Amino acid sequence: MPTTRQPAHYYALTGGHPPQTQLTADRAVFTEAYALIPKGVMRDIVTSNLPFWEGTRLWVLARPLSGFAETFSQYIMEVQPEGGSDKPELDPQAEGVLFVVEGELTLTLAGERHTMGPGGYAFIPPGSHWQVRNEAREPVRFHWVRKAYEYVEGLDVPKAFVTNEQEIAPIEMPGTEGRWATTRFVDPSDVRHDMHVNIVTFQPGGVIPFDETHVMEHGLYVLEGKAVYHLNQQWVEVEAGDFMWLRAFCPQACYAGGPGPFRYLLYKDVNRHAALKI
Repeated sequence: MPTTRQPAHYYALTGGHPPQTQLTADRAVFTEAYALIPKGVMRDIVTSNLPFWEGTRLWVLARPLSGFAETFSQYIMEVQPEGGSDKPELDPQAEGVLFVVEGELTLTLAGERHTMGPGGYAFIPPGSHWQVRNEAREPVRFHWVRKAYEYVEGLDVPKAFVTNEQEIAPIEMPGTEGRWATTRFVDPSDVRHDMHVNIVTFQPGGVIPFDETHVMEHGLYVLEGKAVYHLNQQWVEVEAGDFMWLRAFCPQACYAGGPGPFRYLLYKDVNRHAALKI
C-alpha cells in the first residue's frame, strides 16, 4: 500500500465550558508512567497567560516534573487578532518548535518575516531574536514545544528554519506497506539537534506491532482520527484533540481505529548522552 498525500487535518482546541448536565467522569488519567489529557478537559478554566504576550491565552500540556518527564514543555497557544509578543521567550537556553493548527501566524525570526498557516512549522534555536503576531481577522492556534538546549563542545547549534508539513514527503516505516509513516522535519542523523518534533501517520488498521520501550520522553498530540493505545499494560482510546505525555521507558503501542488516518504531533529528546548526575 503506497503512502499517498491526503488533505491534512489539524484539530484545533477552542476551550469553552460544558453544561451542568454533562457527566463528570472523563478519560483523563495521570499515572507514574504516562498521562492522558483528553480534549474534553481542556476548558477555559485551565488556561494560563504569559508575560509580554497580548491577546493570548494558552493550555499547558506538559512541563518538566521531577520523577516524570523532565526534558520539555508543550503549550497550545491561542492568539487573538492583533495579539502576540515582541518578547515571547524569556529563557536564553530554550529552543523551540512552533506548529500551526488553525489560522495564520506572522513570525519574525532574525529579522525575516514568515506567514505560517495550518501545517506551518518553525524551529527556533536558543538565543534567537523573534516575534509573533496575529495580523489576520481570526484567532490563530499553534503548538509551542520548548526544551533547554544541550550544548556539546565542537558541535554548532542548529540553524533556524520555517517550513510546512505539505512541503515534506512522509517516510514509510520499513515493512509496513505505507500504513505507518513519519514526516520528519529534521534529518535524524544530524546530531546538532537534541529534540525531534515530527508528525506520525497511520492509515486505518495500521499498528505499532510491539511495545516500544525506550529512553525518549514523548508528547503526542492527536491531530486527526482515533486509535487505541497500549500504555504500560493498559489500553486507552484516544482521538483528535487528545494529548498523551509519556515518561522514559513507558511501553507503548497502538492500533489505528479508522475510518480515516490517525495522525499525531510527536516530541522526543534525542542524540545526547544520558546524564550521570541527577
